[in-house]
Amino acid sequence: MHGHSDGDIAANLVAGRWHRVLPRVYATFTGEPSRTARLRAALLYGGPYATLSHHTAAEEWGMLPVADRPVEITVPYSCSAVSQPPLVRVHRSRALRHSVAEATLPRTRRTDTIVDLAVAQETARQALYLVVDLVSSAPVSMTDMLGCVQSRPPWRYRTAIKRALELVAGGLMSALEVEYAERVEREQGIPGGRRQAPMSVDGRTLWEDVTYDPLGVPLTVRLDGRATHATAGVAFRDRRRDNAAELARRSRLVYGWHDVHDGPCAVAAEVRRVLHRHGWQPTVNPCRCSGS
Repeated sequence: MHGHSDGDIAANLVAGRWHRVLPRVYATFTGEPSRTARLRAALLYGGPYATLSHHTAAEEWGMLPVADRPVEITVPYSCSAVSQPPLVRVHRSRALRHSVAEATLPRTRRTDTIVDLAVAQETARQALYLVVDLVSSAPVSMTDMLGCVQSRPPWRYRTAIKRALELVAGGLMSALEVEYAERVEREQGIPGGRRQAPMSVDGRTLWEDVTYDPLGVPLTVRLDGRATHATAGVAFRDRRRDNAAELARRSRLVYGWHDVHDGPCAVAAEVRRVLHRHGWQPTVNPCRCSGS
């Protein structure tokens, strides 16, 4: 192996100069392998056609934060490599050569990575949420995503994945926005608002999640999926946006995931109350909550 006999390898392992990382893969240095070393080791273990995929590919593309999980690779069906917990998880594909992007460390294309992650979800609803979240935030075009789904149809959740792409094309940018559109607006009889409406703040264009100006109501609904503000800059931006809305005499309502997912009727009641205050009258009230 690379000019070393089995005896050389055994001697270096016994002496502690090398250590075994995976079957047939050795680190020729001491200490913990870096992330790059672990990725390279997984690819070497998977063979010449192995590629980073699923969560690992998404991390390398910057679509997901790097987490402490097994390196995920995809190999051809003919490959003998199997998962090596907790270090490597092996997937198999018959269309691998059509889904690999050129990179120093080969990985599945962004589009194929999103589809692979969606297919791996436990439910169709989770697959829909994931596709909406990743497609709306990653630098992928809708044309490329549709092409990927058509050329390599997902083996499950196909309907949910296509529905997710339709929702993104319609302006929804997150799983929380999907929940709001379906569980608050559609199910509670509130007309759909305008998605991703531009708003000028301090000479910059920011985007509001939902506005009801088409109904003649100056109401903005913000859907905040963050547990906390990640940076001081984000918090400052939101304060400036709130101040700009106040100066423009706009009403504002802000909801998080649990508000919308667990209490859609309560959210709808608040939105309806503001709409009523500005003169909007519903034609029907299909609220399904008890006592409505």
